[in-house]
Parts: sequence; C-alpha cells; structure tokens
Amino acid sequence: METPLLIFNENGIYCKEANVYLDPWHPVDRAIITHGHADHSRWGNKEYITHTTNVPIIKHRLGEIVVHGKEYNEKFVVNNVTFSLHPAGHIIGSSQVRVEHKGEVWVFTGDYKIENDGVATPYEPVKCHTFITECTFGIPPFKWVPQEQVFKNINQWWANNREEGKTSVLFGYSLGKAQRLLKYLDTSIGKIYTHGAIENMTEVLRPQVLFPPTTLITRDTKKKELIGNIVLAPPSAHGSTWIRKMVPFVTASASGWMAFRGARRRRAIDKGFVLSDHCDWEGLLKAIESTGAEKIIATHGYTEIFSRYLRDQGYDARTEQTQFEGEMNELNTEPEEKPAP
Repeated sequence: METPLLIFNENGIYCKEANVYLDPWHPVDRAIITHGHADHSRWGNKEYITHTTNVPIIKHRLGEIVVHGKEYNEKFVVNNVTFSLHPAGHIIGSSQVRVEHKGEVWVFTGDYKIENDGVATPYEPVKCHTFITECTFGIPPFKWVPQEQVFKNINQWWANNREEGKTSVLFGYSLGKAQRLLKYLDTSIGKIYTHGAIENMTEVLRPQVLFPPTTLITRDTKKKELIGNIVLAPPSAHGSTWIRKMVPFVTASASGWMAFRGARRRRAIDKGFVLSDHCDWEGLLKAIESTGAEKIIATHGYTEIFSRYLRDQGYDARTEQTQFEGEMNELNTEPEEKPAP
C-alpha cells in the first residue's frame, strides 16, 4: 500500500517525501508552523517555516530561532513536494498548509474560523483531495452569533459597570483573543488597561494592526485609576494576587466555552461572552464542503462524533490523535458538558 502524503507519528504530522513536519509536538529538523499558539509552535526545531506575519510572534515567544517567512499563496518546493500557506482566519498570521505531490493535494488547517473578524486575514477555502480539520466545537449545539452583536454586548456590560463604579476585568488569551477584543472595545466608555502578557504581545502586533491605546498595569497603578475602566487579562490571572488591587471589580470571559452550561459559574466568572477563534458546527461543515475534499481527517475536539456524522454524509472520514488543544484547556471545561441552547 502506498504511503499517504501526510502521516501522523510520534513527533507530529509528517511528510516523508519532503522530510518536513507540520506543527510538530517534538523537536524536528524542519517544521512548517501554522500559527503562534503554544500547542502549534513549540521550541526546539532546527528550522521553522511560517507566514511572514507570524515570524515576529513566534520569535517573541520562542526566542532566537532559525525561521523563514512565506507569503500567502507563495509556493515553495522541498524535495519535489510543493507547499504553500493560505489564510486560516484563526488569529493574526495563521495559515493552512497546502501540500502537493504527484497530483495529490492535502490541506492541513491548523486552527481556523470562517468568520471574518477584521483582525486576521480572512479564511480562504483551498481545494484538495484530503482535508485535515480540527473540530474543537464539532457538535451541532455550537452556533456562534455574529461578532458585532457580541462586541455590542461587551461594550454595554462595560458601560453598565462604569455607571456602578466598578472595574471591568475581561479575560481572553494573550495572543489572538485579546487583540480581537481590543480592536472593538469602545474607548469612549473609558480607558483600556492591560496585563503584562497581553501588553507585550499586543506591542509585537501593533505594526500590523491599528489598535486603540492601552495602559500597562504596574505596581504603581492605583486602584482608583482602574475604577470604571476595563482591564484585559489572560485567563491565568483569574484568582491571582495580581487582580486583588482592582476591587471592586466585575469579571467576564470571552470564549467559545461560554456556551457551556455552568462554565461561567464553575470558574466564578460573573459574565460570559460566547466568542471563539474557531469554527462552530456550521462553519466546519461549510469549510469542508468548500474544499471539495472526499477524505477528511478530524483532529482535536469532538473527533468521533464529527467524523461519524461526516461518514453518514458520504465522506471518507476518520480521526487522528494529536497534541493540539485548540481552546480545550481555556477554562478547564469538560467536553462532556452540555452546551446551552
């Protein structure tokens, strides 16, 4: 039997013909990286290839590395295998990887979403024979509302808290989610303060995106300065000593997992906003249909449920184990819990 163009082994997703890995989870000689989140871009590879806008991100996170930037749709050949990167719409600098050899085309999505968030380069469907897709939110109850409504709700929540003389603390990943939130916060309400992790990453990205001004919280920041304003912080800051100086404050989290019943309550979050950098159920199905692929490989998420549904629809679908997490650990939410209707 002929070896598939891409295989899954102990180090990651491997193209034997090119001797190249895609988002490996153990150090390898040459790695093509889809985006800057820690589960997809790990330290220790001898050589990295990624989109040009992701280069400063992974250098910020990983330090001195050998990295080569490629543009979207730019073809490059490694040992007679043709590769190209295409917009994934997940976060700034995120890519799908197209792999072509002897007329066979595979696409690895990394993480992706089809909604244009106005920050990341919008998702681009890529025709292929085999499509490797995440399915973090791959069950029917997950259905996102347009982000315009979500941000309207977030800004109204902030305005209400300001009227009550409270600080608004909004949690989101320091890379991707935080910048998406920052882009659409209404600065007519007040000032935007940031946790150091978010401030540092945002400074890396400011040359690429126009963001509103932010103020870094330091030891010298007074509680009275924060009252009525909003603070962007990573989820890890919740419950930390860092947050105590903000009393009285109200907390909220922006995550796809806020669709789960009890997720907000279990983490002692006052408010939840359903906002994800991944596809919902319908988004996944639309993306798959747009590729024209007959073979689908489902990774990280509701893989068994999702692949079984695809088989029922006539696709040649299967699952593969990876060490990618998507948003699975964002709030330590158990995937068996039922989403809210």
